[in-house]
Amino acid sequence: MIKRIYKFGGASVKDAEAVRNLAQIVGQHKDEDILLVVSAMGKTTNMLEKVLADFREHDGNLGMEALHEVISYHDSIIQGLFGENANPEFGENIAGLFIELWEKLQKTDVPYDYQYDQTVCYGELISTSIIQEYLSKCEVPTRWLDARKYVITDIEPTFRAANPDWDETRLKISKLNDEHIRGIVCLTQGFIGGTADGKHSVTLGREGSDFTAAIFANCLDAEEVTIWKDVDGLLNADPKRFADTVKIPHIPYSEAIELAFYGASIIHPKTIKPLQNKGIVLKVQSFLRPDHNPTIIDGNHQKNDESIPSFIVKDNQTLVSISPRDYSFMDEHNLKTIFEVCADLNIHANMIQTSALMLSFCFDSDKTKLKQMMAYLTETFSIKYNEGLTLFTIRHYREGLERDFIKDKKILVKQGSRSTLQFVLS
Repeated sequence: MIKRIYKFGGASVKDAEAVRNLAQIVGQHKDEDILLVVSAMGKTTNMLEKVLADFREHDGNLGMEALHEVISYHDSIIQGLFGENANPEFGENIAGLFIELWEKLQKTDVPYDYQYDQTVCYGELISTSIIQEYLSKCEVPTRWLDARKYVITDIEPTFRAANPDWDETRLKISKLNDEHIRGIVCLTQGFIGGTADGKHSVTLGREGSDFTAAIFANCLDAEEVTIWKDVDGLLNADPKRFADTVKIPHIPYSEAIELAFYGASIIHPKTIKPLQNKGIVLKVQSFLRPDHNPTIIDGNHQKNDESIPSFIVKDNQTLVSISPRDYSFMDEHNLKTIFEVCADLNIHANMIQTSALMLSFCFDSDKTKLKQMMAYLTETFSIKYNEGLTLFTIRHYREGLERDFIKDKKILVKQGSRSTLQFVLS
């Protein structure tokens, strides 16, 4: 049986040296019945988003230029790993994937979200194909799995934010335990899945590879999931933005869900539930220092260290303020109308504040969704919005912790609870 799920994100496979490091870690654990979930390499997803935008909004020439950048980036990694000795069949496989990608980029007469999922998924397919070849070179027997045949979406998929059909997904994935041969590493893609008819690709939302790892762990009844990061574990803040960050050695599932909800980038918001439901331990461990102790996330509530405040920053936020045109209260009926539209458009509110006549909320900026939301609501509601904002959250707040970060910034919204303080800043 497959007991452990290892998830490696884009930073852990961003270049040839990073892939060699992955292979070293996996090689040391290959006899422990593991399944690897791997993301696209480096910033490939961002690059593919630009490729798609150029094909749709400009013309094929700009799109091809952007696509050549993606090809060159992966070629440099392949050269770094194999030099001139790459297996010709492997080279044909990679070339074939890029040809498939190019063909799907031509079909710009379909909805954006649908084409996004049919094209951006190639980042993971190409990444895992390269890694499988290198693991084989390192004499680590590897079985490559197409996640689109295992993570099966709901009947009417929400492209770019698909939800798994758990019954179908469990039926597919659970068979891997019966097929698994000890010493052979299973390797699959994060972030992507497929429709039940096998005709279409879907994605699970940006940074969804953690969720993929949790899905496989749940369906395989695994013992633990390890997310390999470029930091020593779960830190109380982004070390790129805050000095003197502190590692959190242990938190329960409930606290991890809170941090993920508020935007802690180290854990995807949907990751915890499938693990908690089966009591599966989640570890956050450094791929740069794999000998260091990881952060442990499990069901033990006795080790919730509330003495460590966490600082979470989400940039590129849109603040929307909505009021009924007839000056009626912002009551349950009006709230239902607004949130049903948000649910239909897959708009996730990162912060919500209500008053007698107004609802305000923040969400990750998306001009298309903002325009669609306004089209649905402007007949009944007056809508104002600000873009390019920052949402700053302090979990386990203590007096004065916010001063350095908010100084010289304009506060548009401030709200707090017993343990959390939030600011919307311009």
